[in-house]
Amino acid sequence: MSDDYSQLDATAQAQLVREGVVSPRELTDAAISRIEALNPTLNAVIHERYELARQQAEGPLPDGPFRGVPILFKDLMCSVQGDPHHQGSNFLKRNNYRSGHTDHLAQRFFEAGFVYLGRTNTPEFGLLPTTEPDAYGPTKNPWNIERANGGSSGGSAAAVASGMVAIAHANDGGGSIRIPASCNGLVGLKPSRGRTSSGPMQGHLNDPLTVEGVVSRSVRDTATALDALSKPFPGQPVIAPIPSRPFAEEVGAAPGKLRIGMLLHNPLGTGEVDPQVIRETEATAKLLESLGHTVELAHPSVLEDQAIVGQFTALWDAGLVATITGWERAVGSGVQAGDLEALTVDMARDGYALTAQQFIDAVDALQSVGYAAAQWWSEDGYDLLLSPTLAEPPVPLGTFFNAEAPILGFLRAAAFAPFCAGFNLTGQPAISLPLGMSDEGTPIGVHFAAAYGREDVLLRVAAQLESAAPWADRRPTVHA
Repeated sequence: MSDDYSQLDATAQAQLVREGVVSPRELTDAAISRIEALNPTLNAVIHERYELARQQAEGPLPDGPFRGVPILFKDLMCSVQGDPHHQGSNFLKRNNYRSGHTDHLAQRFFEAGFVYLGRTNTPEFGLLPTTEPDAYGPTKNPWNIERANGGSSGGSAAAVASGMVAIAHANDGGGSIRIPASCNGLVGLKPSRGRTSSGPMQGHLNDPLTVEGVVSRSVRDTATALDALSKPFPGQPVIAPIPSRPFAEEVGAAPGKLRIGMLLHNPLGTGEVDPQVIRETEATAKLLESLGHTVELAHPSVLEDQAIVGQFTALWDAGLVATITGWERAVGSGVQAGDLEALTVDMARDGYALTAQQFIDAVDALQSVGYAAAQWWSEDGYDLLLSPTLAEPPVPLGTFFNAEAPILGFLRAAAFAPFCAGFNLTGQPAISLPLGMSDEGTPIGVHFAAAYGREDVLLRVAAQLESAAPWADRRPTVHA
């Protein structure tokens, strides 16, 4: 199946609405038809709200930058009052939990004019870099349905890559925007800590690792969405520096001559980097040099601190305990046997065993890693760090599961995605761009990190690379 709208990014769709060429209802109906045709194969969308979406499309929509454009929300955060919100967990699914409030982020999406179609699949509580929850089954990679499509925003990424929608909500606590963007051939920007709101129920004081954003097919969609989402709410505990101009204006702006460090080896020592990944990253370095930038082998030494894995895991384990406890309170009953996956149980057990001092030590480490990394940008004079997004091309489904020792699946993730989580600790912005392809025809993302608050630099160079090596015409095997 195919329709003209499936080939357009969200910015182009919104332009057609403004010009009166197409109505929001027509875009909505077309997107619903694509989802109904493709979702039986991919299993990306798990909660449908099509009739409500049609009503929204026909009603008065805010005159935002994406007025009338269909969107999907990841079923992890971005809750909407009255809608199912299960976070990939049988516990919430069994209790048919529905949200009692609408998050700040969802409000910003609505203010931007989006039409909300439903919610996408995610691993239980976002713990793994693959979307294969027991509660809803695996989401397939549209480039190769036998391969994992990343996580935890895998449902959103599969929906965008396959053309169901042009843009979808995603979030990132350890790579969960950038990992599926790499696996699905998309643009995935992790904003700076405090750039977007996860309130009112959560924030960057009780969850310093996770930030909210989108996955999309174009840099301009990502930049415009960031403008729409980054207006702070009163009482927001952490607010990133206000940009000097809208992020959308960085698209097409000359980035100047940048000094770029490059990291090609696994900094955590958790495994080797696939030669195909190194090849595609080095090809990007050559492209950058042809555009006038300087690229040299250099990176912040703190990224090689082997303690990072333990510190990050301690924060995740503690956060998981808080998540489970919070959901038990919201549901009004406790978790029962079989409600949680084996890995979740093991990680929660470790979280309950943490002492107060161990948790404070992990928070202290988060701060010290941030200070140390910042010096590489401010004192050593680098503008960006270039690396692979992942150490491997998309891996087979089931790679991150071990029935005998579930925690080994989580440790396997550290070998797969050693370049991402460090910037959740530091709070810096980072982006995955779909610049590479594996020998078997699956996407390979290339990763850039900038100084805290400098999404503008990332977006300028991302747009420059998009123009120099366009990816808009690439289509996966499963596509509208």
